[in-house]
Amino acid sequence: MWGRASAGVLPGFFVAAALLGLVCWMLPGSWEQTLVPGLIAFFPIWIGVICASFLFSSGQRAWSWLSALALLGFGLLWLLQTLDRVR
Repeated sequence: MWGRASAGVLPGFFVAAALLGLVCWMLPGSWEQTLVPGLIAFFPIWIGVICASFLFSSGQRAWSWLSALALLGFGLLWLLQTLDRVR
């Protein structure tokens, strides 16, 4: 149980941040306009990821999947910025 909970808290934080970053950058307009709504939406998304981490069968699987999703999300953010799709 503690393994899944810690996976939801630590890599889950980065999963929520990457997901929210992708959403904020993909909306029309500047990212500054989505800053406050993004900050408000961050905590429910993070809590949802924490709750979803308990659906994994073990802490190791939760850590593996959530860490991979966080790396994938931040890699996608980096790729979009490198390709000048977002600013």
